[in-house]
Amino acid sequence: MSDTTDTARPAPGSKFTSPQGTRAIKDGIRPSNLSTLADVARKPEWLRVRLPTGAKFQEIQDIVRSHKLATVCAESKCPNIAECWGRGTATLMLMGSVCTRACKFCSVSTGNPQGWLDPMEPANVAEAVDLMQLKYVVLTSVDRDDLPDGGAGHYAACIRAIHARTPQTAVEALTPD
Repeated sequence: MSDTTDTARPAPGSKFTSPQGTRAIKDGIRPSNLSTLADVARKPEWLRVRLPTGAKFQEIQDIVRSHKLATVCAESKCPNIAECWGRGTATLMLMGSVCTRACKFCSVSTGNPQGWLDPMEPANVAEAVDLMQLKYVVLTSVDRDDLPDGGAGHYAACIRAIHARTPQTAVEALTPD
């Protein structure tokens, strides 16, 4: 789930408040004087990625949004999102879309959620997996240094909920360090 609505997106590197009240830095990057968008030449037309479209893409996007979920695809601005979602696959990102780390290689928003977790996330994840008719689902998460167990209990609850609703679904858990 993105932290803002489509109409009020903060600029990359700017501070914003998520719907849960978490202060974060958009895309996990701070503005730099080293490079500006004006310095970057436009890509040639043949190299540009087209905007995601298609019925399957829209279906996955609707499921993700209606269940208030975050995906690695959307939060990290993956350029292959249309390809994967168009095939009906997605990597779900647990515990929100704000990470407590500020890794330079990652564009996930950075902040301190102060222990907030969505108590409905396990049920929402399980229902979304069922609606997407996934036989195999990949779960990952933001780092949550603000939680005593790093979110392990929440991770386990999500996996149990998936297995309870769709026992035939295989779950791959890519846990943070």
